[in-house]
Amino acid sequence: MSGEANLRAALRDLYEDYADCLDAFELDRWPEFFVDDCRYRVTSAENYSAGQPLSIIYCDGRDMLLDRVVALRETTFFEPRSLRHFISGTRIVERVDAKTVRTTANYLIIESIADQEPQINTVGRYLDTVVQDGDRLLFKDRWCVYDNWRINNSLVIPV
Repeated sequence: MSGEANLRAALRDLYEDYADCLDAFELDRWPEFFVDDCRYRVTSAENYSAGQPLSIIYCDGRDMLLDRVVALRETTFFEPRSLRHFISGTRIVERVDAKTVRTTANYLIIESIADQEPQINTVGRYLDTVVQDGDRLLFKDRWCVYDNWRINNSLVIPV
């Protein structure tokens, strides 16, 4: 990873491509944003701040991400919906080494379900470890830390 400005631009592209994938409901592409030995967690800000490991979604490795996609496609029934991810404040927190950075960004996800007004699905921050894999950036560790007091609907589509 070279050049601070180039890295920041590449990180913004990663976050925007990730959001576009989920907003387009292209779930089969979602695991491609992660390295094989990744971790993906969705947890409350309260649990995160207290150092509690409890997460409402926890995937350890790309295979678990793939299992989640299969479950969403083939076994889970849910009311059709659309999501829009809004991501801002993407920052580099720390350079771990030449190919690894810790990053953060804010997110807001608006959910629209038929015959209902759109509502906030979840709002919070991403706390990520991102690695360079060839000419791509991929998530190694992704914490989705939500600020909501509660999730109004189920978290069907990944955060």
